[in-house]
Amino acid sequence: MEFMFYALPGIIAVGVLFMAAQVVRRSTQLSRAWNSGLTAEARCLRTYTTTSGSDDSVSTTLHHVYEFLTHEGRSVRFEEEDGPATTVEGDIVTVHYTAESPEAATAHAPRPFAMAAGTVAMLCFLGLMLAFCVFFMTTVHSFFEADDMFTDMP
Repeated sequence: MEFMFYALPGIIAVGVLFMAAQVVRRSTQLSRAWNSGLTAEARCLRTYTTTSGSDDSVSTTLHHVYEFLTHEGRSVRFEEEDGPATTVEGDIVTVHYTAESPEAATAHAPRPFAMAAGTVAMLCFLGLMLAFCVFFMTTVHSFFEADDMFTDMP
């Protein structure tokens, strides 16, 4: 039973680290696309929403599918979440991309300070979750160590 007090926070900690890596990866991806200087006109091919959650709390995410031609003439199609609700199928938008990875393009307008603030805030929140998991595991470990010390006494 003691194992569960280490396993569950350990699994949560691994999930938190994975989420932090995803936040940093996406932030870096957006920064590179915005700073590359490469832009193109893209057509919105499709919009759709996905929902997640339970009956009490439902979250809806808006998705857009875009297609554009790179400066080399290569056709690229990509999907992006949380775009503007005012963009509908057939609209033309400006996308930012890198020459190395045009599939990682973005139709989000450059907002480096807002992105940096959001990234820092999310990493702080995830850091608190990780710190709580470590605190919980060390506290439980101390508790079990103390309990073993008293049970081993004659």
